[in-house]
Amino acid sequence: AGEMGLEPLFQAWSYFRRRKFRQCSDLCSQLLERPYFALYFILIQAAWSLKTRALTEMVYVDEIDIDEEGIAEMILDENAIAQVARPGTSLKLPGTSQGGGPSPAVRPVTQSGRPITGFVRPSTQSGRPSTMEQAIKTPRTGLTARPITSASGRFGRLGTASMITNPDGPFINLSRLNLAKYAQKPKLAKALFEYIFHHENDIKNALDLAALATEHAQFKDWWWKVQIGKCYYRLGLYREAEKQFKSALKQQDMVDTILYLAKVYLRLDQPQTALNLFKQGLDRFPGEVTLICGIARIHEEMNDMSSAAEYYKDVLKQDNTHVEAIACIGSNHFYSDQPEIALRFYRRLLQMGVYNCQLFNNLGLCCFYAQQYDMTLSSFERALFLAENEAETADVWYNLGHVAVGIGDLNLAYQCFKLTLVNNNDYAEAYNNLAVLEMQKGHIEQARVLLQTASSLAPHIYEPHFNFAILSEKVGDLQRSYTAAQKSIEAFPGHVDTQQLLKQLKQHFAML
Repeated sequence: AGEMGLEPLFQAWSYFRRRKFRQCSDLCSQLLERPYFALYFILIQAAWSLKTRALTEMVYVDEIDIDEEGIAEMILDENAIAQVARPGTSLKLPGTSQGGGPSPAVRPVTQSGRPITGFVRPSTQSGRPSTMEQAIKTPRTGLTARPITSASGRFGRLGTASMITNPDGPFINLSRLNLAKYAQKPKLAKALFEYIFHHENDIKNALDLAALATEHAQFKDWWWKVQIGKCYYRLGLYREAEKQFKSALKQQDMVDTILYLAKVYLRLDQPQTALNLFKQGLDRFPGEVTLICGIARIHEEMNDMSSAAEYYKDVLKQDNTHVEAIACIGSNHFYSDQPEIALRFYRRLLQMGVYNCQLFNNLGLCCFYAQQYDMTLSSFERALFLAENEAETADVWYNLGHVAVGIGDLNLAYQCFKLTLVNNNDYAEAYNNLAVLEMQKGHIEQARVLLQTASSLAPHIYEPHFNFAILSEKVGDLQRSYTAAQKSIEAFPGHVDTQQLLKQLKQHFAML
C-alpha cells in the first residue's frame, strides 16, 4: 500500500478539505497515471471520484442564487399563465402592486419598473419586458434592466471549464461513457452528475444520467428528483421541473427544494404562488432565514416596500448579521426621508467588516442629508479610494455632484457631472443634470443634445423626457414637447407636472 501511494490519496483529500482544488486535482492525476492493478481498484475509484469532485468545486456556482434570463428566454417563453395578469399578481408590472410603493420621483427604478434595491444580487436589476424592442432598446450596463443575451451568461459555456481546469483536454470523455453502468453505482453517479452538470455544463447527458439513476433507485431517492428538476429548469421545461421538485418534497422536506420550486414559480411569473410556498415552508422550518428573505425579496420586487421591510426585520431577528437585510432596510429608510436611521444601519455594516466603495458612498449620502457635513466629504474620499472600476467611480462623482448642487456650488456640480461621464459614458442621470445646468446658463442647444442622449440611454427614466418637453415648449417646438411629455407620462403615470404640461399643450393644439 505504501508503494502504491495510499498516502498521496490522503494528501489529496486534505487539499480538498482545505479548498486547494488545483493541488488536489494534480495529485489525483498522478495517482491515476500509475500502473493499474486489480488489487488497487478501490484506490483508483477513490482518486477518480475525488478528482471529479475537485474539478466540480473549482467552477461550482450555487443554482439557488442564479436567476438570470436571456432575451430569448424572456421573449420566446410560452409558459404564460394569462396574457394580462391581475394587478398585484405579476412581476412584469410591479407598479400595479396594491402595496402603494414609492414613486419614481422618490426612488429610482430599473427599466422594468422595479425600485432600485439596497443589495445587488442575480436578477436584482432584471425584469421581464413585454416586447423585444423594450428588451434591447437600452444599453446593457449594471444600472439598467436589459437582460443578458443568452442563458449562459453566468454558466460556463460547453467545454470552457474543461479547457481552463485541464489544459490537455477534458478529464472525462462524456461521449464514451456508459451512463447506465455508472447509474448503478450511487456514490460514483452523484459525483459524476455534478461534474457533468457544473463543470461540463452538458445538461442533456446530466439529465440522462439522473433519469437512469432515479430509475435504478426505484424512484425513491429524492436527491435525484431534485437534480432532474434542476436539469429541466435549465432547459426551460418549468412545468416538468415543478413536478420533480414537488415529488422530491413529498419524499423529503428540504429547504433547498422549496427554494428551487419557488424559482420555478417566479420564472412562471406567479409571485403569489411562490409566497404561499415560502409561508408553507416556514410552517415546517420555523425561523429559516432563506425562506423569510425569499418572501422579502418578492415583496420588494412587487414594489410593496412596507411589507418587504417588515420581513427583512424578521430576518434580522433570526440572523442579526445578514448583510442583505441590513442594506435593504437602510436603503428603505433613506428613500423614506429618514437618513439618520439609514445611517445607523450602514454604520452597522461598517462595524461588521463590510468595507467597500458602495458602503462609503451610501454613508456619504446619509451624512449629507442628515446634515452631518463633517463626515460627508471624507466618506466620499474613502469611496473614491476604494472604487474598483470606473462604474463605481462614476457613482461617487455623481453623488458628489448632488452634494455640490445642495450647497449651491453649481460650478463644482458641473465639474463632478463631467467627471461622472469621463468614467462612465452611459450615465443617463449625469447627462440629464448637466442639461439642467446648461439650461440655467442659457445654452439651449447643448441642453437639448444632452437631454436627447439621456432619453436614448435610459428611456425608463421620466426626468429627461419631462425636461426635454419643458425645454421644447419654451422655444416654441410644441410637437416635440408633446411627444416627450407622452414618453414622460408613460414612464411615470402619476407625475403631476407632466399632466399639467400635456393639458396646456392640448389647449394650444385645440386653439390652432
